[in-house]
Amino acid sequence: MRLPGLDPQPVELGLVAPVLLVVVDTEEEFNWNQPFNRQATATQSISSQDRVHALYDRFGVVPTYVMDYPVASSVAATRYLRGLVDAGRAEFGTHCHPWVTPPHNETVSVFNSYHGNLPLELEEAKIRTSTDAVAQAFGRAPRVFKAGRYGVGPNTFGILQELGYTVDCSVVPHTNFSFEGGPNYQGMSDRPFFTDASHALLEVPMTVGYSGRLRRMGPANPWLIGSNLSQRLRLPGVMSRMKWLERGRLSPEGFDVQSQERLLTTLFHEGVRVFTMTYHSPTLQPGNTPYVKTEADLVAFLANIESVLSFFQNRLGGTFSTLTRIEQLARSRVGAAQAVAAVAH
Repeated sequence: MRLPGLDPQPVELGLVAPVLLVVVDTEEEFNWNQPFNRQATATQSISSQDRVHALYDRFGVVPTYVMDYPVASSVAATRYLRGLVDAGRAEFGTHCHPWVTPPHNETVSVFNSYHGNLPLELEEAKIRTSTDAVAQAFGRAPRVFKAGRYGVGPNTFGILQELGYTVDCSVVPHTNFSFEGGPNYQGMSDRPFFTDASHALLEVPMTVGYSGRLRRMGPANPWLIGSNLSQRLRLPGVMSRMKWLERGRLSPEGFDVQSQERLLTTLFHEGVRVFTMTYHSPTLQPGNTPYVKTEADLVAFLANIESVLSFFQNRLGGTFSTLTRIEQLARSRVGAAQAVAAVAH
């Protein structure tokens, strides 16, 4: 599977020990069970990120907060986030929820919630609005981007390059959102790659993959997990309990510690060396997302993160990094390869 506008160029990073990145979708609070709402723009949960930073400080984790327009245009939210960035405890980038990002020239709908479905001019205008808001709040232009709802389209990567982005982290391997008009990422690489031969934009995919005795069947037979028929027959649950086939994501949202450890172990043995843990910023305040409804849920959520980070560090011998450091490594490797090629000719 190839997305329009994408010409993947693999890059060999030369990593022996694995590295783990944390990317936080930093966004407004809204009811996930209700239709998208342009008026739902509150960002009171941003300061709740404090709940996890003592843990991150202990492990040496520096998360990247990719923020959308409601967050980037909030003085209180950006004051808090800039404090983390200025202290070296976080990095920042841009996220885009089109329904709450000016200009508001489209109908609010599920289809249009994937900004890659919007006309070129409108998608570009919304990403530019978000970019400008982030740049104003942090005093410098953002270089990292993550599409809202993972919704890249045929024009997205070109827009990002035009706006000066050098890293994207929107791709969700082995996942298909086309049932509601979104992109289809099935068959795409789970390892970093440049989006075209110019090497202008590095893609660092989310960590999604298969584990279990039948894991090699997963990529070639996605219907076993993701089809309506398999869902009706409850095949995903049955195969997971039997440890036959499980599609997991490196995230404390909806995935327990054991499933994340299985995923990490499987992908590590298959040669993956860059892993990305993700979640949404409103989850750190109980009551905003389905994953944390109570204070007890939040305690369990933080314990989930701690256990996975500990497993990664102590069992897999991993270290923690950031998107910008991975980009620097990728560009140094490409530069070295190009220099060798030039000498050879």
